[in-house]
Amino acid sequence: MEKLTHDVVIVGSGLAGLRAAVAAAKFGSEIDVAVISKVYPVRSHSVCAQGGTAAVLGDGDSFDLHAWDTVKGSDFLADQDVVEFFVEQAPKEIIIQDHWGCPWSRTDDGKINQRPFGGHSFPRACFAADMTGFHEMHTLYGKATSFDNITFFDEWFVTSLIAEDNVAAGLTAIDLKTGEMHVFHSKAIIMATGGYARIYEFTTFSHTATGDGMTMAYRAGVPLKDMEFIQFHPTGLVPSGILITGGARGEGGYLVNARGERFMKRYAPEKMELAPRDIVARAETTEIQEGRGLEGPYGSYIALDLRHLGEEKINERLPLIRDVAVKLSGVDPVKEPIPIRPAAHYSMGGIHANMRTETAVSGFYAAGECSCLNVHGANRLGTNSTTGCLVFGAVAGEEAAKYATSNGFREVPREKVLAEERRIFDGILGGEGDERVPVIRDEMRRVMSEKVWIYRKGDELESALKELRKLKERFQNVRVEDKSMTFNTGLVAALQLDFTLDLAETTIAGALARTESRGAHSRPDYPKRDDENWLRHTLAYHTREGPKLEYIPVTITKWPPTKRAY
Repeated sequence: MEKLTHDVVIVGSGLAGLRAAVAAAKFGSEIDVAVISKVYPVRSHSVCAQGGTAAVLGDGDSFDLHAWDTVKGSDFLADQDVVEFFVEQAPKEIIIQDHWGCPWSRTDDGKINQRPFGGHSFPRACFAADMTGFHEMHTLYGKATSFDNITFFDEWFVTSLIAEDNVAAGLTAIDLKTGEMHVFHSKAIIMATGGYARIYEFTTFSHTATGDGMTMAYRAGVPLKDMEFIQFHPTGLVPSGILITGGARGEGGYLVNARGERFMKRYAPEKMELAPRDIVARAETTEIQEGRGLEGPYGSYIALDLRHLGEEKINERLPLIRDVAVKLSGVDPVKEPIPIRPAAHYSMGGIHANMRTETAVSGFYAAGECSCLNVHGANRLGTNSTTGCLVFGAVAGEEAAKYATSNGFREVPREKVLAEERRIFDGILGGEGDERVPVIRDEMRRVMSEKVWIYRKGDELESALKELRKLKERFQNVRVEDKSMTFNTGLVAALQLDFTLDLAETTIAGALARTESRGAHSRPDYPKRDDENWLRHTLAYHTREGPKLEYIPVTITKWPPTKRAY
């Protein structure tokens, strides 16, 4: 088995991973940086981000206002010291992106344009039409490839994080082209593998976004935090689930029910369609459940009406949305409303890390959606995610580079590498059981979609947890039909399913334990927010019996919890 040695190894090539790579490489030309990705970098899920990146740029806006919007949007579960740092760093990242060539949309006088977005009290979403993530990704990839000390390992699948004595030592990864496993020996490791909304059926997520890094960290002893908080985006295109950006509502789009009503007046009379996503998603679900949804061949849905914006504005500000709606739903938004309903979209939870992206394992860092740095709390505001990737990707890269300059390599225990090799090639690939990956995967998604969706009840969560654990048992008897080595997509699907089963279990366990409604976690059997008992973060630790839950307090600096109304 070949051993590859690099000072800093980054897993994931989305916005956070690429930003971390550039930051680490810029820290010193002597630092050898590796970026490992199971896809080519510009195919990472970050290219799907559409609406914008939040930052304080305009007159009349302020850091305190952005921080307050974020804290209130989080239903007061965000750590406020982290939020204050986040909003102060955000404008710097926008300017850096501009200098590196990101083609931001501009105002008539040449300034970076900003649009309104849900939950924000000021238009602070910097955007590049409705392809913001796409342009940011290409900007960062172009910058990263200009460094001689960054090496890309494209189409490699990382399978485990190896830590010894609570210090990161390396990774195991499969070169998908050959099917051979390799060991990456490193001083510092950054996990930037994105979220895991593919545990659900109806989702905005790319098929490759399966939260692998979260499970690797979890199994290596790093706790996962606040996993019960899953964001459901209000506007998933029917029937595909592809994202229809919140920027469509930011530009003035209406949400309409079967009666032609702009029903958000009942749920958020001041903000209407620009209320935070958890509120809008619940409102849409309520409209559908109470019989006011429109009916189509794929079930009930809500209409997103852009017609009043006019063709010129739609083509200028929302060209991708028009193209996607026409090609994938047969609807031209210039002429008719777009069919949408809530879709699983983002994980507020993830790898427990602090403001410097450090985890409980020395030399191991986490950034982007796979991490939980406590910025988003119980509900993320739209356009704060790409900002978080840039801000904390930069922090992770610099912190990892600092660590690598002052620490040596730790020996990678041979027995752990051999055990991982046996688990994958003898256990999963060599298995001759009668279970199939697609069947178990579809069952997992059905359970999560039926019982761990927007509204969650205790008895359904208990049932979901039992079903999920049976699926984990069944996975032990799985068979991968393709036994070849080269680009074995069947093996990749099995490894991803293995990871997501653990993530689904932690999500359910956290949701069952949290007997309140807060942000995106809504319990009709416990309909009120309970600050006395639940103003705290959930930590899930890996055990053979399932996640062990512990709790830590929320950091409050300026804004004590108040009633959350829009």
